[in-house]
This record gives sequence, C-alpha cells and structure tokens, in this order.
Amino acid sequence: MDKSFSETYLNFDKVDWAKMQTSTLDTLYMTVVSMIVVFVLGILLGLLLYSLGRKKSAGYQILYNVVSIISNIFRSTPFMILMVLIIPFTKTLVGSMIGASAALPALILSAVPFYARLVEIAFREVSPGVLEAANAMGANYGQIIYKILVPESMPALVSGFTVTSVSMIGFTAMAGAIGAGGLGSLAWSEGFQLGNQTVTLVATVIMLLIVFIVQGLGDYFTQKLDKR
Repeated sequence: MDKSFSETYLNFDKVDWAKMQTSTLDTLYMTVVSMIVVFVLGILLGLLLYSLGRKKSAGYQILYNVVSIISNIFRSTPFMILMVLIIPFTKTLVGSMIGASAALPALILSAVPFYARLVEIAFREVSPGVLEAANAMGANYGQIIYKILVPESMPALVSGFTVTSVSMIGFTAMAGAIGAGGLGSLAWSEGFQLGNQTVTLVATVIMLLIVFIVQGLGDYFTQKLDKR
C-alpha cells in the first residue's frame, strides 16, 4: 500500500476515540429523537392531507391547498438555509443554537412535510374497494383509519420512514457543519479544517454503517409487513 495514502487516511493514532464516541452518540441522539417526532407528526399531517384531499367541496380543497403549500415550503427549503432561518425560533425553544438539541427543530421541520407526503401517498394507494366495503359495513371514519388505512398501508409507511431516516442522517452531518455536533461536526472541524483525513474517513465509515443498519432494518420490516 502506498505509504503516503496510509499516513494520510489510515493514521489511527491521530483519532481521538473518546470524541468519536461522543460524536457518534450525538448523531444517534439527533436521528432517533427527531425521527420519533417526525413519525408522529408525519402520520398526523399525512392523514390530514389525505382526509382533506378526499373532500370535494371548495372549502376543503382550499384548506388542502393551503396545508399543501405550507408543507411544500418547508420540504423544499434547503436544510442549511432552513436551519439558519429558524435560528431565533431555535434559540427561544432550546436556549442555544449550538449542540445536538439545537439541530432538532430544523431536522423536524424539514422531515415532517417530506414524510407526510409519503404517508399521504401510502394512504391513497389503499384500494378504494376496501374502503367502500368498510363504509358499507357501517364503519366510521376513525375505524376506517385504524383498521383499514393504517394496516393496509403499513409496508409503505415503514418504507417511507426508512427513506426519511436515511435522509435525516445526512441532514445531521450538514447540521454539524454549523455547530450542531455529531459526526458531521467532527469530520468538518477536526477532519477537514485541521487536515486530519483519518478522522474524516472514520466518521464517514461510522455514518455509512448507521445508514446500512437503518436501511437493513427498514427493508426487513417492510418485507415482513407486506402480505402480498
């Protein structure tokens, strides 16, 4: 192996493993906490979009368009820009714009509309015949949601959640570049800025492992839930 490559990328003596462990835990914290909130709010927002979209009256359609536009604004705004835009809100809510907790509002606001759209699509793919049969049997809307919509769309919901989680891991790396902590922050501050390529490589490998684990678990549960 070329010695210069080894010294540049594989000099593990230059890695502060305590910091690497702390940064890994920060990344996991940002991902897990934000995704718990995203799952709950995304399901609710997706259900709202689906319910409003089914209504034919002009009032409901206007309300659907308003909610849809607001969702699209947050979903389409680049994450770095969104994080900077909501700094005053973040400081009021969290008390700081530095650290893993400070990244949570931006992570949640960017991911909830994205996952909500996937939820809406999943609900729309449920067979209309099944819904009509439930209506004919006298089921109310709450029962249709609980017993038909959610169970029938569960594979798509889990698949969408997996996709959103993987994207969220990438967002945590971007958040780290402006002080949120985590592996992205470590790779930027000690890897890129200090020229320690080994730190950058190790942080990247750990993030890839997290992504592979999340994707693997998501694929596994999606296959288990898919009864087709």
